[in-house]
Amino acid sequence: MTSKAHLEHKVQAPRQVGCVVITCSDTRTRETDTSGYLIMRLLKDHGHAVVAYHLVKDEPAKIKGKIRAAASNKAVQAIIINGGTGISRRDSTFEAVEAMLEKRLDGFGEIFRYLSYKEIGSPAILSRATAGLFRGRALFSTPGSEAAVRLAMEKLILPELPHMIREITK
Repeated sequence: MTSKAHLEHKVQAPRQVGCVVITCSDTRTRETDTSGYLIMRLLKDHGHAVVAYHLVKDEPAKIKGKIRAAASNKAVQAIIINGGTGISRRDSTFEAVEAMLEKRLDGFGEIFRYLSYKEIGSPAILSRATAGLFRGRALFSTPGSEAAVRLAMEKLILPELPHMIREITK
C-alpha cells in the first residue's frame, strides 16, 4: 500500500537523474557487457541521463577510484554498479562498495535476494547485492547477470530512484 505522503514525494521528485554505470568484471569487454548496456538502456528509457560508463577489473582500488570520480561530478546523482557481488575468490566489488557507504540501505539487498529467491530459489543467498549513500549520491551494486540486473532495475532501482534523489537532496 502506498501512502499519500509517499505519492506526494514521488510527484516532487526530479524527472531526470544523472547516472554513472560501472561494470566490474575480469572477463567482459565493451562488446560483451550486455548487463552494463541493459542498465544504460533502461535508464534512458525512463528519462534518466547516463553521464558515464566504465568497465573495470574486479579490483577494489579500481572500483573505489571510479566511485570517487563519479561522486566528484556535479552531474552525477546515482552510481549503478554491476558484477563482482558473488562469493568467488575474485568477487571483491562488495568489499569495495561496502567500505565506502556512508549510509546503508539494507532493504535493497534484502528485497533483491527475496525477489531473486522467488525466481531462482536458494542460489539467491549467494548474492551480495547492496546499496547506500556515498558523498550525497545513491550507490547501487547488483550482480552482473542480465536477469539480476533486470530484476534490480525494474523492481527496485527505477521505481524509487527519483524519490531517493529527492530525499538525499532535500
